[in-house]
Amino acid sequence: MNEKLPFLRDKANRLPLEPGVYLMKNSDGKIIYVGKAKALKNRVTSYFRSNSQHTAKTLKLVDNIRDFDFIVTASELDALVLECSLIKLHQPKYNILLKDAKGYNYIKVTRGEFPRISYALNTDDKNADYIGPFTSGFTVKQAVEEANAIFMLPSCRKKFPKDFGKERPCLNHHIKRCMGVCEGKISSEEYKKIIDEAIEYLKNGSKASVEELTAQMEQAAEDLEFEKAARLRDRIAAVTRLTSQQKILDYKKEYDIIGAAQNVGMASVAVIKYRGGRLVDKENFFIGEEYEDAAMRRDFILNYYSENGDIPREIYVDEEFEDMELLEQLLREQSGRAVRFVIPQRGEGLSQALLAKKNAGEYLALRVGRTAKEISALEDLKTLLGLERVPNIIESYDISNFGETGMVGGMIVYRNGRPFKAGYRKFGIKTVAGQNDYACMQEVLRRRFTRYLEGDESFSPLPDLILLDGGRGHISAVAEVMNELKIDVPLFGLVKDSKHRTRAIAKEGGEIEIKSNRALFSLLTNIQDEVHRYSITFQRAKHKQKTYSLELTEVNGIGEAKARALLKEFKTKQKMKEATVEQLRKAAKISEEKARELYEFIQERF
Repeated sequence: MNEKLPFLRDKANRLPLEPGVYLMKNSDGKIIYVGKAKALKNRVTSYFRSNSQHTAKTLKLVDNIRDFDFIVTASELDALVLECSLIKLHQPKYNILLKDAKGYNYIKVTRGEFPRISYALNTDDKNADYIGPFTSGFTVKQAVEEANAIFMLPSCRKKFPKDFGKERPCLNHHIKRCMGVCEGKISSEEYKKIIDEAIEYLKNGSKASVEELTAQMEQAAEDLEFEKAARLRDRIAAVTRLTSQQKILDYKKEYDIIGAAQNVGMASVAVIKYRGGRLVDKENFFIGEEYEDAAMRRDFILNYYSENGDIPREIYVDEEFEDMELLEQLLREQSGRAVRFVIPQRGEGLSQALLAKKNAGEYLALRVGRTAKEISALEDLKTLLGLERVPNIIESYDISNFGETGMVGGMIVYRNGRPFKAGYRKFGIKTVAGQNDYACMQEVLRRRFTRYLEGDESFSPLPDLILLDGGRGHISAVAEVMNELKIDVPLFGLVKDSKHRTRAIAKEGGEIEIKSNRALFSLLTNIQDEVHRYSITFQRAKHKQKTYSLELTEVNGIGEAKARALLKEFKTKQKMKEATVEQLRKAAKISEEKARELYEFIQERF
């Protein structure tokens, strides 16, 4: 708990309702976060409200704030520009910082009679020439593969002319991906000329290469060099084929596609870049701790394009984010031309946005040790239920009973798509007589939220989503309790079919089918099965304990309270049977004589 919160709330409440920038500081006076606000007072006070539903990252930030400064600006756009500048200057811990640790990449061209073209991370080889540097390894690798394929250059480990004729040509030669230099039929001069053409292609692109190769082919045909003309024709076809295979939006020539993924309290962003109608680069960024969705996209885009002068005319994003119009205006001023954000709703644009999101999910899965399916299931759940953020913490509840007695409630917790067993809780029903699932569910949730409101850390934080084992009746019953206690958490039910399999999600007013989404269906089925298993296991254990308790009360001087104390101490019949007279005496707080009588009873009956 931040002991400075009263001071910070008071200071924030005295801020103006003007646009500006705020700078959060830690105990050393170091700036740990820079933010922009349309109205400083409204934005800054939101950090210090009690029971705010902040992300884990924001909670950590608030816990470390000891003071803040602010700068009032003339407009919100000025505040945005200043925010960007201050983030670069101070590199605050809790802002998105896109540190480039990729280094540089080069296209390597070896020297000698038969040069090779390959990808390199440095320029250490003295017997090679280099094209570059480039910041994107993806672009360099793709370009090298493409040039070697188009110009049918060897990619094997053979050394020429040393290995001429030693082996038969490999498969690449037979499928026309290599010209077959190993046969020794191509002179060094002719080979070097092809290498020069490949280098020209790498430097100037496919369009210029096709024009040059077409001119050469026509000249060769005029000179009656038909074999040469045929090779050039095949090369032109290869360039055209590879270029056409690039996955593009037919009517767009220059654009970026940005997709984000969050899970396990972490986030990542993927940027896929198209220039000249073709895919030229893909970059992945690991953002680190969980961000609020809209804020994450906004902060990433602000940071990414402020460091990157290559701003396309259109930027496709997978979801709406904060300050879209303001960022468009900033990027227009920065690039000197029109820039707009697009949220595609259908067709090829939508599939491209989903591709970027999938890339971000796969990258995040590798970094955090979760599967991409687990990450996408939670994101799909967010979309399906219309939640404000990915439900990283999910609580699920079920009621189990044995006739009209032994009623219990079970609470399980899933964190980041997996069971979090340290958060599981058991509830013995205390106030409900008879079989009444709705009343039992109300009691369990009331006790859970009351413990939270009383400050019990074992019931904190509140979940992002609550799933009840039941339908609309259960939802209505629990919603009454939540409204009464002013608890604002999304609430839904899990509905089973006649074979006790998860069928749909219940909500107030209807149901949502889930079977069409395999990953999401699997997640919700696992949650419902787990909460049922946990509840019924507790109910059976409690029923056994009650049976044991009744047996123990047959001993003179052992009432229900002493029986419960014995069961609490020894847990099972076997452990009670192994206990000594002295251990039984201490647990039940009885005389040695009664303890010996109890011991004999246990040895005989258990």
